[in-house]
Amino acid sequence: MLFAVEVGNTNIKFGLFEDPSGGLPGCLVHAWRSATNKEQTGDDLAALVDAMLRVQDVPRSAVRRVVVASVVPSLYRALTGLAERYFHCPVQFLSAARQTIVPVRLRHAAELGADLIAGAIGAVTKYGAPVIVVQFGTATTVAAVNVAGEYVGTAIAPGVEVSVEALVARAAKLMSVPLVKPPAALGVDTTTALQSGIILGFVGQVEHLVRCFRHELGVEAPAVATGGLADLIVPHTDLFAAHDERLVLDGLYTWAARTSSSSPL
Repeated sequence: MLFAVEVGNTNIKFGLFEDPSGGLPGCLVHAWRSATNKEQTGDDLAALVDAMLRVQDVPRSAVRRVVVASVVPSLYRALTGLAERYFHCPVQFLSAARQTIVPVRLRHAAELGADLIAGAIGAVTKYGAPVIVVQFGTATTVAAVNVAGEYVGTAIAPGVEVSVEALVARAAKLMSVPLVKPPAALGVDTTTALQSGIILGFVGQVEHLVRCFRHELGVEAPAVATGGLADLIVPHTDLFAAHDERLVLDGLYTWAARTSSSSPL
């Protein structure tokens, strides 16, 4: 089995895959999410993973490979320790510059986050090219893959929660509000005014960016949403062809399945 780990600045997602009988992506058997703690050690992660596997009655010996897409360099050592001491196998870190499934046509391919290239690989595998991937997390990112299946550009904006926290922290008379769509764009009190600006504002931001990407790609590429905060925005727009929570994990699986290893999945 393959243990895939998506490490973001806010959350870590874990996915356990079985080797498929045919085709990609693989069969995602279990998935978990945990808050990211940048101070965690390999032993901390091992205790967390052990509890998750025990709940599902999965023995550690069933895991033969560990693959990671991480944007948190401080956890690389802990993840390596988790794989080597707990699963007794090496860890494989996805790198945009070293993978060849989706060629990266940027000025500096090495700067592209592993989560972005994993999402692009997952989207191309599942939905074909061209495709636009919008990830809603600590940052809101928009990634474009052209008709040739090449990664050609990104837009990065502050995420929903980051923006709200910054606004509330800097404005003395504003407060945190439930992140739900207001009854109208015209806010009639502080709560609905904030909800209008936050929810409808982010909808408008993403819709505009996707329109710009489609214009520059020269094709009406479908848009796919993913990420932990996608459910705040996706229900309020008809922009997306799909809302796919497992997209990055599937991208990791696809990369691992096409990467030679002495150990089977």
